[in-house]
Amino acid sequence: MQGEGGFRASTKTDFLPQADGFASLAAAEQGFAPAQNNLGIMYARGRGVAQDFAQAVEWYRKAAEQGVPDAQTNLGELCANGGGIPKDDAEAVKWFRKAAEQGDTSAQFDLGRMYEAGRGISHDTVEAYAWLSLSTAAGNGEAQSRLSDLAKRMTPAQIAEGKRRADAWLAQHQRR
Repeated sequence: MQGEGGFRASTKTDFLPQADGFASLAAAEQGFAPAQNNLGIMYARGRGVAQDFAQAVEWYRKAAEQGVPDAQTNLGELCANGGGIPKDDAEAVKWFRKAAEQGDTSAQFDLGRMYEAGRGISHDTVEAYAWLSLSTAAGNGEAQSRLSDLAKRMTPAQIAEGKRRADAWLAQHQRR
């Protein structure tokens, strides 16, 4: 779920508003990953706390390391965009991949963009096409637009290979 400022709360009910910041902090400090992600959002936005990207990264990382796709995507976005911290495209790719592999459509889009641009990973239009296809199949309109633009620069064989990779990913992950 894309939220205010581009960051994603774990679920609508997990996000604790400003007045409940202390409850969120207590839950986050006890290791509750969705609260850690949401506390990261609070620090990234300056919502209820002073804006502090270093703190946002710390809390996102704690939740991301517990496998929370929203936190992995949020951490990847901060790494990719720099948002108050040094840009690190390779680190962004790492976190986008972890979330994308769990089926996170925003991360699939972001990972596709990174492959397309060769940011933090080798430029690979076929792999970009595969990840953008997966995000598009899940209803991401922005991915559909990017995919159409990318396809104009690809050969039919490259497009077919990108589709094959996306189909293989879907087949593998639907069995889980």
